[in-house]
Amino acid sequence: MANLQEIVAFLDAELRIAEIPDYSGAVNGLQLANGGTVTKVAAAVDASLPVVAAAVAAGADLLLVHHGMFWQGAQPLTGAFYRKIKAAMDGGLAIYSAHLPLDVHPEMGNNILLMRGLGLEPDGTFFDWKGIRLGLTAPAALSRDELRDKLAAAVGGAVHLCPGGPEKVRRVGLVTGGAGSEVAACERAGLDTFITGEGPHWSYPLAEELGVNVLYGGHYATETFGVRALAGRLAADFGLQWEFIDHPTGL
Repeated sequence: MANLQEIVAFLDAELRIAEIPDYSGAVNGLQLANGGTVTKVAAAVDASLPVVAAAVAAGADLLLVHHGMFWQGAQPLTGAFYRKIKAAMDGGLAIYSAHLPLDVHPEMGNNILLMRGLGLEPDGTFFDWKGIRLGLTAPAALSRDELRDKLAAAVGGAVHLCPGGPEKVRRVGLVTGGAGSEVAACERAGLDTFITGEGPHWSYPLAEELGVNVLYGGHYATETFGVRALAGRLAADFGLQWEFIDHPTGL
């Protein structure tokens, strides 16, 4: 058994919650408290009602997520939102969310873990956003088809390839999640291949025009790595059980 506030203090410091900017709806940090103790941690990508219900059923009293409860902004505590909050509170489930702070973490972040899962070692960063660099770069020496196969194995699913750049991959940029609109940032950074989760339709023809390969690995699938690593770290440091709740969206 561990103290919730001690865990929150550890997470806030480790993830630099107060220092790293984010979208207004992210509301990084502890989003919902419980009675103050934690015995089991659940990790998931989204704080959706099915995930909350599964976490409670699994006996978890802390849920770590990448996408928290407030993406839609302020809303009445009614309907599905009420049912989600009630299910969590009735089950004694605290909820902690970390979005960009988890993406960019140098050891447990989605970006670094996916990059290393591809057998690539980062050598720099790119894509400036509000004073931080959201993407990682790495040298490569393989074909784009080989890289696509490696990504498919890493995310456990299909990868959509835009073959807009060279067949031989030399410089890779990676930003997990929904960063496909940043194809131009890759081209400006001198990268021939961009790995991300998903992007708008226009990112594909733009990549062809700019001469950049894009590998879309799925928003959900590219962002399972960080919460699992974070839950494992808490389990090791605080003597807790942990479980990953897989609830893919297919997007």
